[in-house]
Amino acid sequence: MSVFGDILSKIFHHPKATAAPQAAPSQPAPQPQAQAAPAAAATPAEPAPAVDVEAVLDVMARDNGQTLNWRQSIVDLLKLLSIDSSLANRKALAAELGYSGDTEDSATMNMWLHKAVMRKLADNGGIVPDSLR
Repeated sequence: MSVFGDILSKIFHHPKATAAPQAAPSQPAPQPQAQAAPAAAATPAEPAPAVDVEAVLDVMARDNGQTLNWRQSIVDLLKLLSIDSSLANRKALAAELGYSGDTEDSATMNMWLHKAVMRKLADNGGIVPDSLR
């Protein structure tokens, strides 16, 4: 699995993750049909519930026991998620997310990575406050 896939899985499938409330989608009024449609085609697939990323990470941080600055540090975010936070793994994550800067400048790469991870979580249905993007 990819590094970002691990991040996504750990947050979205965390046992304490709760779906954020969403407005119910409006359904068009049913139209009379000449023939009954198969049951599978009649029920549209439910979209995955949006997950409040900040709330999940807050719960994980509270339960962790370490003081981790996950809101600003990609290293601490990875540690909170029990994912390898080594430079090699962060370089792999940077390549995966399309980082085009110098990976030897780890401070710049780390700041970019944190924001890119938060944006990508939002792109995948996570609710991420603007302050974390």
